[in-house]
Amino acid sequence: MDNLNPQSDGHNEKPTKIRIWLVVILLFTLLIAYLDRVNISVIMADARFLEEMGLTGNPVKQGLLMTFFLIAYGLGNVFLSPVGDKLGPRKAMSIAILSWTVPVIMGALSRSLPVLYASRFILGAGEAMHYPMQIAFVKNWFPLQERGKANSVWVMGTMIGPAIAMPVFALVVAAYDWRASFWLCAVLGIIIMPIIWFFTADKPSEHKWVNKAELDHILAGQKAEAERQEKTVKTGTVWQNYWLLAKNPDFVASTVAYWSSVSMWWGIMSWLPQYLKVARGFSWAQMGFFSSLPYVLGIFGIIFAGFFADKIKRSAPVNCLGLGGCALFILLGATATDSYMSAMFLAVSIFFKGVSQPMSWTVLQAFIPANIIGQAAGLQNGSSQLVGSLSPLIIGYLISVTGTYTAGLMYLVVFGFIGTASGFYLVLKKY
Repeated sequence: MDNLNPQSDGHNEKPTKIRIWLVVILLFTLLIAYLDRVNISVIMADARFLEEMGLTGNPVKQGLLMTFFLIAYGLGNVFLSPVGDKLGPRKAMSIAILSWTVPVIMGALSRSLPVLYASRFILGAGEAMHYPMQIAFVKNWFPLQERGKANSVWVMGTMIGPAIAMPVFALVVAAYDWRASFWLCAVLGIIIMPIIWFFTADKPSEHKWVNKAELDHILAGQKAEAERQEKTVKTGTVWQNYWLLAKNPDFVASTVAYWSSVSMWWGIMSWLPQYLKVARGFSWAQMGFFSSLPYVLGIFGIIFAGFFADKIKRSAPVNCLGLGGCALFILLGATATDSYMSAMFLAVSIFFKGVSQPMSWTVLQAFIPANIIGQAAGLQNGSSQLVGSLSPLIIGYLISVTGTYTAGLMYLVVFGFIGTASGFYLVLKKY
């Protein structure tokens, strides 16, 4: 895109703020993506849905609804993110949004469990390029000193989406039926796609509304980082880059920490509504509130992380704090005897998950160069989704074997403390 701003050659021009609008758009795309993902968690608490799909009394088959999505999502992240680096984030994200609308409609029309499983798998593949391209956008558009807050803004979609979805979908399912939740997701996806196509650009230099002052500010904040990464991280072909990343101890530590984060996330997200309604005996209204509350607190965790990390100019300690806090409060929630205290502890665990979430990517952006950031983010996110995809299934299996949810929650606790130890390595590296 040509720069059409009439003040672009002035010496005293006021910088435009297009990068702020960009990150708000990223927030809304992620919010809608999460609506598509979590509606299945709510309808799993609906007896009509379970009976119609033959899932009543079978928690393992219920867990597979999320696991199939995550397997496709994880594989797609790993193998499609290099395609995103070639296409650029604008085209790649537009393709992702278009391709996830079809399986959402497929889910609404499904009449059998195999078809519903297939729709979940296709949805995961359709969403695969989306998340790594969010990270690429921020890497391209923001100077280093602003990335903590920038990542916090778009990552809020991971919390705002479920915070809205849990009570809204609970009302939709109660008032209509479970299929209505899928149709709502399809409409929202159709709305957001043209916004990405017409109002974003791969780089600030390509956006017609970015003036010279804003562009100079962005490039000045990226210069030293780019020079350092060029010297320390060598890149090659796609497969050579995978091997280089796998040998990089900083990348390995970052990825193992994120395995932990994602495993706790999908374990809680997949089973929390049913846990509250079945194990703790909450009503639909209470379940909707206590399923939404964790993600509201998660928003505050994300905001805190962004400002605190930029203030101390380090992201790894904040990430480590978030991982440890999340594991600790899942432990407290699993062992609480009072149902309301259990719900509150689990809500606080997601606050700490919010603290860690944007920092996972701020750390990665600190040592990965721009030309392979999508591939690196895809490998970290994709492998984490594959590991995390086991959480819903393993928790379902542990429920069926033990008859309680406690063992499943303790699985998340153990993984959480492993991730905290891995994150501490990055603290020592002073990221």
